[in-house]
Amino acid sequence: MQMTVKEIADFLEGELVGDGEVLIKGVCGIKEARQGDITFLANSRYNHLISKTNASAIITSREINYSLKPLIRVDNPSLAFANILNKFNPRRVVHPEGIHPTAIIAKSAKLGGGVAIGAYTVIDEDVIIQDNTIIYPGCYIGRDVRIGDNTLIYANVSIRESVIVGSRVVIQSGSVIGSDGFGFITQEGKHQRLPQIGIVVIEDDVEIGANVTIDRARFDKTVIAKGTKIDNLVQIAHNVVIGQNCFIIAQAGISGSTTIGNNTVLAGQAGLVGHISVGDNVVIAAKAGVTKSIPSNVMVSGYPARPHSIAKRINACIQNLPRLYKTVAEIKESIGEKISARGRQIPKGGKS
Repeated sequence: MQMTVKEIADFLEGELVGDGEVLIKGVCGIKEARQGDITFLANSRYNHLISKTNASAIITSREINYSLKPLIRVDNPSLAFANILNKFNPRRVVHPEGIHPTAIIAKSAKLGGGVAIGAYTVIDEDVIIQDNTIIYPGCYIGRDVRIGDNTLIYANVSIRESVIVGSRVVIQSGSVIGSDGFGFITQEGKHQRLPQIGIVVIEDDVEIGANVTIDRARFDKTVIAKGTKIDNLVQIAHNVVIGQNCFIIAQAGISGSTTIGNNTVLAGQAGLVGHISVGDNVVIAAKAGVTKSIPSNVMVSGYPARPHSIAKRINACIQNLPRLYKTVAEIKESIGEKISARGRQIPKGGKS
């Protein structure tokens, strides 16, 4: 496939700057692009790559106005690039269709129109799956589970009993929804499991990455609210409530009964203790250790997590510790030499 830069600008409803007749044959990242490719720039810290890229045209934000190459200026370069990427390289995904003969489906289960069930999937008693939902091979859907319409569940996902999954949800391979929460009581040196009788509720338009674990509540429900996106390898413990439109990034861990507000971001490997609350519009930086509640509209980092501006100052001091140690050692040595010299000057039996 090939298009002129002007045709791409028209397709994206962007503003063309430069030669619109340049022919584009491919789409690539700004560092990897070759002549004939179109690329994009969404972050101003990489503006210096505009003059270095081999791409024949660049999709940028509207404030960029300098380049020897044609520009297509748009409000959201990342989204525009995704749209043109899909046009040049449409994904040909072939989902399962119909009910595979090896699938095991309980007689009491109710399947809507257009539902697809892959090979060796088990649908337990009293499950309800609404229209056009697709379940890949090797999945287990437990008793009394409810799944909305147009949901996509990839291979080897386990959804335990009584879990509620909304519409247009995507769950990637290997995830486990509704496993028992990690609750024990120790008596006479032995760990006794506490019953976990609650459920998990996954609301509409949530996406869950591969090998994510979301534990059922002990009594009530663990909730992932509408529009939240969860990366691979995330652990969400029992009774956690995550608000709408959050990003939970890889290897983050959220302990039990913690509440997270709307539009909050947990970066990679962030860890939260249990029974705290995190407000709306919060950013928790990578590897942060959150030990107490966080108000809305702040960014925190470090361990224990602090406002990012404070954490940066602390980190700067830590980086200076080797130099400070050397300076203190030199001062101690100097003081020691002066004391020794003074001692040699005092006559035996004399006074200072």
